Amino acid sequence: MFGTHDLALFIISGLLLNMVPGPDSLLIMTRSATQGWRAGSSAALGIGTGTLVHIFAAALGLSAILATSATAFMIVKLAGAAYLLYVGVQLLFSKAKASSSGTPEKALMPLSYRKIFLQGFMTNVLNPKVAVFFLAFVPQFISPDAGSKPLAFILLGFIFNFNGMLWCHLLAVSTAVASHKIKINTGLVAWLNRLIGGVFVSFGIKLALSKQ
Repeated sequence: MFGTHDLALFIISGLLLNMVPGPDSLLIMTRSATQGWRAGSSAALGIGTGTLVHIFAAALGLSAILATSATAFMIVKLAGAAYLLYVGVQLLFSKAKASSSGTPEKALMPLSYRKIFLQGFMTNVLNPKVAVFFLAFVPQFISPDAGSKPLAFILLGFIFNFNGMLWCHLLAVSTAVASHKIKINTGLVAWLNRLIGGVFVSFGIKLALSKQ
């Protein structure tokens, strides 16, 4: 259909791949836990927009530059690693404070939905591995005799992104609900933020040390 094949397998594989924990899902969960599901959904929309950039770049052949040029890959990789480290360090040095009611306030500084959207966008679009992933994964489901391979690529990319958004918004809502029901003390809030910050830092280091 539309120059694709094994569409059901593509959808199932895409859903499973979207469920693999990474910096994107961690950002959604962090924002949902600290500011509610709308904040998590804002991060998810930013991530989805970043994915669209990768989809069109891959369809137009721009992502091939990242796959073949060591210099281009290095520049984007280091920029993405620096951003992940920045987010992680912010979490590591955040502090939990008790509110007037005696309950712990969220340790992560609240941001506007626009800034959270941009945070999600930057986390995704500055990861060159996402671009290389699309070049490696999507073409396997494009028919050799497709009338327009770029159009088939974009169609599959949109399907992948749509399924990813369903999962991301589900993650945002479920995290916010769980955070609302679970009452934790101030010290635990601070340690959770340090733990999440450490994970972000590890993601940044891992990306910086990754090879093309």
